Amino acid sequence: MKFKLLGRSGLRVSELCLGAGTFGTNWGPIGSDEAESKRILGAFLDAGGNFIDTSNRYQEGQSEEWLGGFLKGNRDRAVLATKYSLFDGMNEGSDPNGHGNHRKNMFRSVEGSLKRLQTDYIDLLWIHIWDYTTPMDEILRALDDLVRQGKVMYVGASNFPAWWIARANTLADAHALSPFVATQVEWSLTERSCEPEFLPMAKELDIAMVCWSALGGGMVTGKYNRAGNGDGGFQRLAEHVDPSKGAFWHPMTKRNLAIMDEVVKIAEDIGRPPVQVALRWLMQQKVPTIPIFSARTLDQAKEDLGACDFVLSDDQMQRVERATAPAIASVMPEAGPYPYPMLEYGTPALPGFYSRALLYGKVEYAIENHRRTFPYRFHP
Repeated sequence: MKFKLLGRSGLRVSELCLGAGTFGTNWGPIGSDEAESKRILGAFLDAGGNFIDTSNRYQEGQSEEWLGGFLKGNRDRAVLATKYSLFDGMNEGSDPNGHGNHRKNMFRSVEGSLKRLQTDYIDLLWIHIWDYTTPMDEILRALDDLVRQGKVMYVGASNFPAWWIARANTLADAHALSPFVATQVEWSLTERSCEPEFLPMAKELDIAMVCWSALGGGMVTGKYNRAGNGDGGFQRLAEHVDPSKGAFWHPMTKRNLAIMDEVVKIAEDIGRPPVQVALRWLMQQKVPTIPIFSARTLDQAKEDLGACDFVLSDDQMQRVERATAPAIASVMPEAGPYPYPMLEYGTPALPGFYSRALLYGKVEYAIENHRRTFPYRFHP
């Protein structure tokens, strides 16, 4: 395992980040029991990894709780990232201030994360999703207060437009506030629409690109392109792959299957599993790029970690680029490229993850939001 600097910071993070959204059983089959989760983390640490990503929301807080226990005695070696914005715990989001990007929810959420993680500090705090609402200066000042208190070391923005991050860092630099050192974006072989805006921004401002759903919800493993659609285990995208189900994301998923048909052929020529090719392609981007991978089993984790064991040649990188070019187009053209489909509704990589419901709970329409000038196009 090699290490990269996290954007403009001096922080060293492993070239792969372990996503702990599968650490827990509160989400049913989208997760692993405590023993298997601990084995997955152990394999990652043994391979030299140190960058771990979770959220106050994952597994309704169980992910943070288990990580806190697993890392006892080894906390300082880990670069632990978590998020705030979405309502957490086993509730339905009825508190109008229990979610969103504002100061009150930020401090509430961070205090809860610190307790669950059994730690005094968070290495990297992400804002999870843009709420179109909280003023930029409120977010910047509140984040900087947490950094000055020593509860947070660095800050990042997940699922925010590139223009917002660029403007925020300009203000942060001008007022000596903590800048965003990284952005977390949906980026994979089947979702490349972030590239035209985010790559130039990341290069110019020295911001790390951390890729969530780098495995496309399992699509880039190639299992959905095999006869029988997979390995017999839990299949998150199965309903959206099957045309007879009439699922919402089927047209987009059909496009992604066609992309993976070509990638599977390239992977066979290289002699590597498609998932390793997919992760390696991200790891070799010209800007600092760290893919997040998640696994439900130790075997899956070991296969993913194999992406550290080889390098794609220039010719192989170009072949993958050409095969996945359709993924540069938006999966939802009427909403625009990433992050706007994600902010409006969600993504085919995470069917059932309805962003607005998680960000506003039951109170979206109870809030008279004078800042939300432009209406949502979906379920207005």
